[in-house]
Amino acid sequence: MAEDNNPHTDKMMNEKLNLTQEWDKVFPKSDKVTHRKVSFRNRYGIMLAADLYMPRNVNGKLPAIAVSGPFGAVKEQSAGLYAQTMAERGFLTIAFDPSYTGESGGFPRYVASPDINTEDFCAAVDYLSTRDDVDSERIGIIGICGWGGMAVNAAAIDTRIKATVTSTMYDMSRVNANGYFDANDNAEARNALRKTLAAQRTEDFRNGFPKPGGGVPDELPADAAQFFKDYHAYYKTPRGYHKRSLNSNQGRNATEAIPFINFPLMSRADEIEKAVLIIHGEKAHSRYFGEDAFKKLKGDNKELMIIPDASHTDLYDNLAVIPFDRMEAFFQKNLK
Repeated sequence: MAEDNNPHTDKMMNEKLNLTQEWDKVFPKSDKVTHRKVSFRNRYGIMLAADLYMPRNVNGKLPAIAVSGPFGAVKEQSAGLYAQTMAERGFLTIAFDPSYTGESGGFPRYVASPDINTEDFCAAVDYLSTRDDVDSERIGIIGICGWGGMAVNAAAIDTRIKATVTSTMYDMSRVNANGYFDANDNAEARNALRKTLAAQRTEDFRNGFPKPGGGVPDELPADAAQFFKDYHAYYKTPRGYHKRSLNSNQGRNATEAIPFINFPLMSRADEIEKAVLIIHGEKAHSRYFGEDAFKKLKGDNKELMIIPDASHTDLYDNLAVIPFDRMEAFFQKNLK
């Protein structure tokens, strides 16, 4: 197996990050790939932790894919499943924890940023581009759930990304600023939210630490929306629970929405020249995010795939639903 270009850098990073070496994913380990932990620094100096998956018995430079998401998840959940499965199909892949999350660095913990988290994808491309066993002209990305919008945002700024897939995507700027289904898309509602967030900032500063926003609750009210029930069925059960997952535990900080309200994602999506495939479930509550993002894209190399009867979380881990054959064909076609 090829080594990183600078092993001393990996050693230095591993000393700063607490990287678990045993297999602690929510999905079974494949015997068709090799696995190891790696780490790399983004442009803001934050060290990111990743799982690297490589197909066995391969030679030469490989096409590579970086994967992240869902929003509030960790690489041991859906992102790792996607990365391992694509490695089984011949790609060198990494699933990474975003800044401030999981095993990655950054302080304070459990915050999110449309800028920094887009940069996380670009940093993953930095890392892959400089590996001796990767063809730097054949790099793609996959963004799941809230990381779908980040992936499109990264593709709009980073021309090294030759192909982008979003799966069951959210637009985190839109949902934070407008509420679900744009129900609060008005100045009055946003100003009320701004006042709440401003008061929380003051309280956090006074306390010396940020208040957790809360993840998926242990028990749902009887009238919970179906998509909240679906989230619970993934994050709070053995199917998808992970001890480092924010959604499975305390959630992100209560002031998470602040940057997303002011900074819309995908504002330059219409300028993406490279290929994009947007995948969504027919019955997903979030389907409108993917369909509206697709409307922004231009060119005959942009595709929208709606999976019949699939819900939002079906595309997290349901191997009978996630269209890996289509994804493989898309990357094979466009990573060349």
